[in-house]
Amino acid sequence: MTMQEVMVPVGDGVELHTWVFKPEGFDGPRPAISMAHGFGGVKYRGLRNYAEKFAAAGFVVTVHDHRGFGLSGGVVRGDIDPWQQIADWKRVISYVETIDGVDTARIGLWGSSYAGGHAIVLGATDRRLKAIVSQVPTISGYLQGQRRVPPEYRAALEERFNADERAQFQGQPPAMQLMLSMDPQVPAAYKLQEAQDFKDTFPLPEGIPSDEMITFQSSRKAMMYEPGNWIKRISPTPVLMVVATRDVVTPTDLALDAYEQLLEPKRLQMYDGNHFEAYAKDFDVTAGAATEWFVEHLRP
Repeated sequence: MTMQEVMVPVGDGVELHTWVFKPEGFDGPRPAISMAHGFGGVKYRGLRNYAEKFAAAGFVVTVHDHRGFGLSGGVVRGDIDPWQQIADWKRVISYVETIDGVDTARIGLWGSSYAGGHAIVLGATDRRLKAIVSQVPTISGYLQGQRRVPPEYRAALEERFNADERAQFQGQPPAMQLMLSMDPQVPAAYKLQEAQDFKDTFPLPEGIPSDEMITFQSSRKAMMYEPGNWIKRISPTPVLMVVATRDVVTPTDLALDAYEQLLEPKRLQMYDGNHFEAYAKDFDVTAGAATEWFVEHLRP
């Protein structure tokens, strides 16, 4: 297979750094798959293995980093706005349609974690997509936030959000926070050893900007994001949902409840692990199921 790096324009002068994989002996027309990572994730952390597996199965594959992350553009670095990411991803899909040799009638979408939620929304709103894989998806930002933030801290957190809003109104830059810290005294979006293990498994290559800091408002936007509201509208586009048995980031029970609401055609693939083990320990299960799904629904 071959891989090239391109910058895809998505509006406002922003370009997204994108990998384009083409299968061995590529001569078109071939089906295509567009991929993206989750909350603050960059493609260097585990996505290349998926892309190469899909390309080896005969697909043209694109993998982009969201604006503000990796080598993608964006004025505010580390800002995670789900609706901006979805709008940008639609532009990437439009780019995929322009790749010489891509069969525009056979485009699939793969998203994981936060982008698994995006895959649900895009599957319900963009009929160019003919197959969806939503891996360990965000279903309800509100319910996830309620579980992750103890009741005694919620009022203080809300005041911090509001103080940041007032400061930005006065012209100050957005407040920032660590994405991950195991120090109980340091505010961070994640405080999970499994998240630290994931980052240690997939270190960033030299020259790639760090993904350690995100805007504080990214957390507020996440708590307002409800991809599960779109779950019944995806049909008749086929959906594979990949769910971990011990997921505390995008809780297992929320994903299973959402899957029950999905209309056919659908399939559920469970794996015995936590949220982050999809990319390494359980890669064969998660990538194998996704490959089979795309072959079934995108191949002639």
